[in-house]
Amino acid sequence: MGGEPVGLPRVVRDPGKSVKHVHLSVHPPAGRVTLVAPRATRPDVARAYAVSKLTWIRAQQARLLAQARETPRQFVERESHYLWGRRYLLSVVERDAKPAVSHDHRRITLSVRPGSDRATRDAVMSRWHRALLHEVVPGLIRKWEPKLKVPVAGYHLQRMRTKWGSCNHRANRIRLNSELGKKPKDLLEYVVVHEMVHLIEPTHSDRFVELLEKHYPPWREARVELNELPLAAESWDRP
Repeated sequence: MGGEPVGLPRVVRDPGKSVKHVHLSVHPPAGRVTLVAPRATRPDVARAYAVSKLTWIRAQQARLLAQARETPRQFVERESHYLWGRRYLLSVVERDAKPAVSHDHRRITLSVRPGSDRATRDAVMSRWHRALLHEVVPGLIRKWEPKLKVPVAGYHLQRMRTKWGSCNHRANRIRLNSELGKKPKDLLEYVVVHEMVHLIEPTHSDRFVELLEKHYPPWREARVELNELPLAAESWDRP
């Protein structure tokens, strides 16, 4: 991080009037910097604010770069895998039958056809994680719709490289990273609530923070915990 340690942040001017203050953020995994500012903020003022925070930005980027990262999974015997935040040892069974995954209190058992390659095993495990998420996510959405007073027209699971979640506030749809099946369930709930609040307030404005504070007070602790967990081999970019 020599020379110019921080590039100019991406400045986002709020299209409405909900942002009253400047919000500077440093995003995992590489320390990308964004600055959300009131609509009337001049670019030179935004830049000056970012420059005044260089020490803080450098510290945040150093923390992110030091964060533990998972090595790519090979899907072999006794490899570590995670389900809902718990570590399990993988047991691989080769048999001439439809691939399947099961688990007990210590092991995840992956049954695959003889000679299956890494990509095939990865696909089987990914389908399993998605199926488990599909069992949990609809209940979380139903739980939070009346609390937030916002309907969710649908959700979509996708293995995303740069985000834990996103939303289309015009269509009232949310999208969740399928890797969340490996994280604790309370962190999945945090991401669901985060994206549902975005259906009400699309930007990370003061109003967005106020809504999270009101409906999900431990959101800051959840965000910190999510950020401190080992990153997957496919990096993500948004808390």
